[in-house]
Amino acid sequence: MFSLAFMKIAIASDHAGFEYKERIKDLLAASGHEVRDFGTNSPEPVDYPRFIRAAAEAVARRECDRGIVLGGSGNGEAIVANKVKGIRCALGWNLESARLSRQHNDANMLSLGQRLVPLDIALEMVKVWLATGFDGGRHAVRVSQIE
Repeated sequence: MFSLAFMKIAIASDHAGFEYKERIKDLLAASGHEVRDFGTNSPEPVDYPRFIRAAAEAVARRECDRGIVLGGSGNGEAIVANKVKGIRCALGWNLESARLSRQHNDANMLSLGQRLVPLDIALEMVKVWLATGFDGGRHAVRVSQIE
């Protein structure tokens, strides 16, 4: 298990992130987290905003502790999620970006691009992101300014 604290995780993807979504769901469930899947449910082409927005709204309402969204690049998914008040969705490129998004930005959502990040790195990014806490201090002042 990579995170000692149980979390309820919202997850959503478009068709281009569907494969990684399914693999990440397996990882989360095997680690004892509760996963709430907002879709999509196949690799068939879809318009992703409805799935991503639903996941972000669940995090914003605190029905889920954190959220993970996936697409081809992850860019559109991060943009959609960040339109929801109270969401700080970071686009992850590597382990360091995932770690810093939590330590410095208290990111409550992570966006990953299946076409840009190898699966093994994506899975490690999820582990790091979920296990990393927020540093607070000077970063808390900045996060409050975002709100």
